[in-house]
Amino acid sequence: MIRRRIAAGALAAAMTAAALVPVPAQAAPERAGAACSMTLGTATVQGDHKLQRITATAPITAAPPSVGPKGLFPVDRVRLATSVGWEPDPPAGMAKSGYVVLGTELYRFRYVTDNTTGQLDPESHKLTKVGGGWTDQTYLEKSTSHSYALQGDVITRWAVDGSVWRGKTTYSGFSAVKTMTLISQTATYDTFLATTRGGALYTIRIPFRGTPVVKKVRTSTWQTFETLIAEKCGNQSTLLLGIDRDTRRGYLYAVSHANGAATVIKGLGRIGDQLLAPEDKTSFRYYPGSPEAGSRLYGE
Repeated sequence: MIRRRIAAGALAAAMTAAALVPVPAQAAPERAGAACSMTLGTATVQGDHKLQRITATAPITAAPPSVGPKGLFPVDRVRLATSVGWEPDPPAGMAKSGYVVLGTELYRFRYVTDNTTGQLDPESHKLTKVGGGWTDQTYLEKSTSHSYALQGDVITRWAVDGSVWRGKTTYSGFSAVKTMTLISQTATYDTFLATTRGGALYTIRIPFRGTPVVKKVRTSTWQTFETLIAEKCGNQSTLLLGIDRDTRRGYLYAVSHANGAATVIKGLGRIGDQLLAPEDKTSFRYYPGSPEAGSRLYGE
């Protein structure tokens, strides 16, 4: 295992310094969120998957959520979940896969639904254990070839091949981070947009070689959100969903290609009265996962 420390608490120091610097008002991104959309996925207390399409129209359009398949996971056991990718499963199916923490154990899952009826093929539903020890991690995500978790002040990265996770590398110094979301996937680095408990917003670029690069985006007001979901918007921008799980409300933002404090963020409004239902436990990005789909994120 490789350990890397951000020197002398650099992230915390950067956040303290950033809190003292006012950020000028920014012009809105040029139609950054005009027709962009995302599909919000949710794992419910009952162990079901629920999907809802959200489109950045004015006002925001949120389609009625569709629930199913049901009973994918044990009742009230889902604690964390990665994004879920889907791709065709010929002749008439749709395969969906991702990773989920059930209690204290991490699993890879895959299942196939019928394109016409939406029904689950029971024989296709597979849960493969990756490992245990998932007790107090607060964030989990899978990128193109790596996975990431946040635990205390440590971000951990693994190289991933199906249910085999190896090459563990840790980066410490992130105790102020509340939550994060993947916004960029390239051949040499992954980038996350992260909120802090004090309300700041940062990008955290994690290169596949070297130490993370942290940049301030905003200094305040982002502490409300326990969950962030990001989706590609155009070639280089991001459609960002912030979820306040205390009120179960969601707020949508159009974010330009990230460039520190020069990043343009346009608030698009609240999504209805309440986005989440009381039984909604864990939210995730639902996206076309085949390489030709062009869904790779490039927000920084």
